[in-house]
Amino acid sequence: MSTSPSERTPQQIAELVRERMFANDRAVKSLGMEVVEVSPGKAAVTMTVREHMLNGHDICHGGYLATLADTAFAYACNSYNELTVASGFSIDLMAPGREGDVLTARGFEVSKAGRTGVYDCEITNQRNERIAVFRGRSYTIKGKPAVAA
Repeated sequence: MSTSPSERTPQQIAELVRERMFANDRAVKSLGMEVVEVSPGKAAVTMTVREHMLNGHDICHGGYLATLADTAFAYACNSYNELTVASGFSIDLMAPGREGDVLTARGFEVSKAGRTGVYDCEITNQRNERIAVFRGRSYTIKGKPAVAA
């Protein structure tokens, strides 16, 4: 971006954070995830369920679903370029992800006050069927940027 840090819009800041976080996000890359949307307090991440992600019941392992939602949560809560980490989360699984499904986790800010925040995510498949819902709690480290501006 050619604008100085103080001249960037909130959307430009969110996009810069996505670009720079993704460049160093080895876990996300290794799972084939893509951060397809980002805006202040929101993010959407996709992942195709691959054979190695299947458990003994031939459905997507719940840990991969949690990782997908946690990733949308991470990009949403860091979108203001303040270093923010998870302080906890919960996930409810509603339907199985199957091999070849393209899953999308959409995360958005519910509440942000002081150093803490609450974010909800919904995971759907390519047929827009709900697979899981997730709630993450965040903690912001004041005075530290998520990425170099």
